[in-house]
Amino acid sequence: MSLPFSLPELSPPSSAWGPPTALPENMIFKDVPYAPYSKADKLGKMADWSQDSSSHHHQQRNRQNQRGQRDPYAAYGAGAASSFQYTNTEDESNFSVVDNTRTSTRPKQAFGAGGRGSGGGLVLRSRGGRGDSRGGRGDSRGGRGGGFTRYGGGRGDSRGGARGGRGGRRGGWKDYDKPQRLRDSSVEISPDWAMLEEIDFTRLAKLSVDVQTCEDIDSYGFTYYYDKGFDRAGGIQERRLQVIDTLLYNPTTSDDPVIQQLASNDQARVFATDSILSMIMCAPRSVYPWDIVVVREGDKLFFDKREGGPLDYVTVNENAIDPPLELADGSKDVINTPSSLSLEATFINQNFAAQAVVESESKHEFAHPNPFYNPEEETEPLASRGYRYRKFDLSIVGEETPLDVIVRTEVDGAVKNSSGEDSFITIKALNEFDSRAQGAGGALDWRSKFASQRGAVVATEMKNNSCKLARWTVQSILAGADQMKLGFVSRANPKDKANHVVLGVVGYKPREFAGQMNFNLSNGWGIARSIIDMCLRLSDGKYVLVKDPNKPVLRLYSVPADAFEETVLSEKEPEPESEA
Repeated sequence: MSLPFSLPELSPPSSAWGPPTALPENMIFKDVPYAPYSKADKLGKMADWSQDSSSHHHQQRNRQNQRGQRDPYAAYGAGAASSFQYTNTEDESNFSVVDNTRTSTRPKQAFGAGGRGSGGGLVLRSRGGRGDSRGGRGDSRGGRGGGFTRYGGGRGDSRGGARGGRGGRRGGWKDYDKPQRLRDSSVEISPDWAMLEEIDFTRLAKLSVDVQTCEDIDSYGFTYYYDKGFDRAGGIQERRLQVIDTLLYNPTTSDDPVIQQLASNDQARVFATDSILSMIMCAPRSVYPWDIVVVREGDKLFFDKREGGPLDYVTVNENAIDPPLELADGSKDVINTPSSLSLEATFINQNFAAQAVVESESKHEFAHPNPFYNPEEETEPLASRGYRYRKFDLSIVGEETPLDVIVRTEVDGAVKNSSGEDSFITIKALNEFDSRAQGAGGALDWRSKFASQRGAVVATEMKNNSCKLARWTVQSILAGADQMKLGFVSRANPKDKANHVVLGVVGYKPREFAGQMNFNLSNGWGIARSIIDMCLRLSDGKYVLVKDPNKPVLRLYSVPADAFEETVLSEKEPEPESEA
C-alpha cells in the first residue's frame, strides 16, 4: 500500500531576499530557527565527507587573517549562531581505541621539535669483590639523560631580538636526524618491588643543614708521601703513566669489620662510606643512573653499594652537552663509548694515585694496619691508602635525640706542611680521550693548551664533569684532606686507550674548589639529612634508592631481603648431580 505524498504549502515571498515575515500556521518550517546567510554561500553536496580542514580555501583564509587582511567571505551571516551544529551530550572519557599494530618504543623527534632527550645509563659489572689496579669487565647500555636546550625560547639572530612570536628551533645542526637515546636503569626494577617515595631534584635544591661538629673515631692503613716533582709551576715533561699492580680495597659499608664493631658499640645510628655519602650529597648534579642499597636493622641504618655497581667506576663527561654515544645509539667509535671510557678512567685513577707517591721506607703510619688485608692470602703489595673513620653530627638545634653519622673516608697520600707535620691529600685524575671525537664536550687539546690555558682546561672539565668533580671535592672534605691533587692524563695516541701520559698536576684546597664549582656544602648535608630522615621512618628490612635513568628523580623501593644476591650465588660452583 502506497502512502500519499503531498507537497507543503509555501507562501510567496514578499521581497526578493529572505523568507516572508509572516508564516502560515500549517507550514512545516514554522519552528525552525532562521540563520542569516551570505551572498557568497553556496549549496553543495548534502554531505561532503571528503572535505579537509587543511584545504586551499582554509589555508588562504588563515594566511589572510595572519596578515590582518579582510576576508571576502566574512560577510554578513558568516558568523551566525551555531544552531545547527552538533553537540555531543554523551561522556566519552572512558572511550579508548584498541590498536594492535606494532609501534616503535622510541619516540620520533620531528624537525625542530626541541631539545635532545637523551639517555644512557652506566651499568658496569666487575669480576671480583675487591677493586684493584686491574679493574674489571663492564658494559653499559646508555648515555646521558635529561633534555638540553642550546638556544633560548624565541628565535634570535645576530641583529638582536626575537623575530615575531614564534618559538625558535632548539638544538644543534641536524638534531632532528640524531638517534634518540634512552638510558636503562642501573638496576633492574622487579615487578614485586614496592615504591615508597619519589623525590624530585628541585625539592632537594632547597634543603640546607650546617654541620659544625666532626670527630675522628679511628684510623687504619698507611700512606706514602706525595711526589712534589709533579707540581712544577711551568708544567712537567710528559711522563708515561705506569701500570702498578697494587691492592686497593673498597668494601661496602656492611662488610666493613670496623663499622660492624662501631655499630655493635652504639657509636652512631647511621653508617656509610665517603663514596656513597658523596653520591647522595651530589645527587642533583648526577645524570647517569645509580642505586644505593639501604639496610635498616633496629635503630641502625646502613648505606651500601652493590658490588660492581656504578659507584665502583668513574664516569667521563657525564654532564657534557653532547655526551659519548653507545654503540646502540649510533656510535661508530668502539673505544669512546661510555662503558669503555669509564673502565679507562677507573684504570687511570688507580694507577695515577700509585704513581704520584714515592714508595720508600718513609711513610705515614696510621694507628692501626689495613683492616682488609690478609698477608697470608695476598702476595701483591698494598697501595698507599689511609682509612679515617669520622663521626659527623647532623642534629638540628632543638632536637632531643642526636643524629650521628660515621663515615669511612679515604686519603691517598701525605705531605709535610710548613710546621713539619704530616697533612693528608687525595689524588684524583682527569683523562682526555680525543678532543675531536664525539662526546668530548668542546674540550681543548690538552697537549697544546694545558701549559698556556690551564684555567680554560679546568673550567671545561668543571662543566663536563660537574658531578664527578663535586663528589671528589666532597670526599676530600669528609676525609679532612688539606689538598686535592688533580692529575691531567691524556692518551699517548687518541686511538689507543691502553697507553697514557701525565701532562701535569693542579692542587686545590677542597673548600675553595667547591666554591669555584658553585657547590653548596650545606645543601649537600641537607640532602643527606632528608634522605636519612626518610629511611629512619622505615621498618626493618632492605631498600634501594634508585636514580631514574631518564628523569631528575630519586625513587625508594622496598626489596626482598635476598635481593642483589643472585650474582654471588651464580659465582659458586654448581653442586654435582647425584647419580640416579
